[in-house]
Amino acid sequence: MTACAIEGGSAGAAAAAEPEAESGTEPDPKESGAESGLREYGAEPEPEGSGGPVKSAGAEAPGPPGFRAGEPGPKTSSAVGVPATPAGDAPLPGGFTLTADGAYAARLTAAPGPPGERAWYPERWTLDGPEPYAVSLPLDQPEEPDAEVAPLADGRVLIRRRVADRQQFSLLYPTGPGTGELLLGAVEFAEMTLLPPSPDGRCVYALSAGDLYASLWLVAGGACGPEEVARIPGRCSGGAWLDREGRLLALDRRPPGGGPVKAVAVDLGRAGEVTPLLQIAPDSDDRLLLADADSGLLLIRSDAPGQDRLGWGVLGSCLPVRFPECLRLAGAAVTPFAVQPGQMLMPESCAVALRIDGAAGSRLGVWRPAGRRLHQFAAPLGWVPGAGYWSRDGVLRLPYANGATSCGVAMLDAPGDAEPSCETGRPGDAEGGTQPSAAVSVPAACKPVPLGQAPLHRGARSD
Repeated sequence: MTACAIEGGSAGAAAAAEPEAESGTEPDPKESGAESGLREYGAEPEPEGSGGPVKSAGAEAPGPPGFRAGEPGPKTSSAVGVPATPAGDAPLPGGFTLTADGAYAARLTAAPGPPGERAWYPERWTLDGPEPYAVSLPLDQPEEPDAEVAPLADGRVLIRRRVADRQQFSLLYPTGPGTGELLLGAVEFAEMTLLPPSPDGRCVYALSAGDLYASLWLVAGGACGPEEVARIPGRCSGGAWLDREGRLLALDRRPPGGGPVKAVAVDLGRAGEVTPLLQIAPDSDDRLLLADADSGLLLIRSDAPGQDRLGWGVLGSCLPVRFPECLRLAGAAVTPFAVQPGQMLMPESCAVALRIDGAAGSRLGVWRPAGRRLHQFAAPLGWVPGAGYWSRDGVLRLPYANGATSCGVAMLDAPGDAEPSCETGRPGDAEGGTQPSAAVSVPAACKPVPLGQAPLHRGARSD
């Protein structure tokens, strides 16, 4: 680890210094359900209006623990979430995948029954209408529980199935009372993983990770079935889009022969050209978890501080990554899953939704880099932790399903953060590191976040 890896350090004290603290026939939508709100965990009273209630849309049902009942409302949403245990005989829902705009989601689910006898089938959620609703997409034969699904912007659902040592891809869509299927083709790989749907809503890519190189395949949206678009030396994982056009993809790569994991950018417009993206310390594992194309905000996990920490930086900024103390919780894992879009050149103002996993289960967290405070809330019953979608005006949308509600969406207005006070010494000026950063919304070229080369002109500060 080098001194330049962490803001506020010094060359002589790098080892001991702590990081900065800080289309077909569709069913009619269901009637609107009960409006409800989330309870914030461990929060002192906030000024009136600083935090917003979570509202739910979907089938009428009692609010889950942590919600308060209100007037029914037909507000829409686009988000998602991994379950608390569903009530009654409801099936255990699989993970959701959302389109980039939050209009559709897809999951693999199953009818109630003994765990070894459930019939798994894809399900598509429509989230951009007056009410959320789900459409089942079963075929004559049930799916294997390890199949993967991803929604497209036109409402079709891509499914990846493993058939012997091949990966088979199809598009599913509702056709009256049944399900239509368009076969796309197969790829000769024993293991592949779908990447998040492209921001353009038309393409889906899949990654096959080998020890010497990883193969990146365009499996939906191409001219003639699945096609290999890039080979990246090393073993790759992860996957985050850096732009709105679906051209720049970030992957976490371990070099051939071993070494630290570093995030790299793959330019699909240049035949998969690979450039470095994260370079914090020479021997640190630096992974990119999330990226926002509007503001340039990056959410990063790195062991450069001496242990795995959650940090943030800005694409193209001259400032180093910061590792907020409020995001380090004893006995809990904190993982970001959604960033508020539309905050042009204001990465510090973006609301970030986080999944908090501890011994008591999963909770919801909301945090802004400028606020330096982690707000915690109880999650809706049946939420699948690890997925969600922000609107531009700061409303977090969390689809859920439980024994009482088969398709619902909870909505949370991002809570406010108290403004820094002159008496507290909490920085609000340029020395505080919360001034707007000169990030570009759609970078012409992916420049590495210059963490290892950041100047050390500021002294260490506490938060």
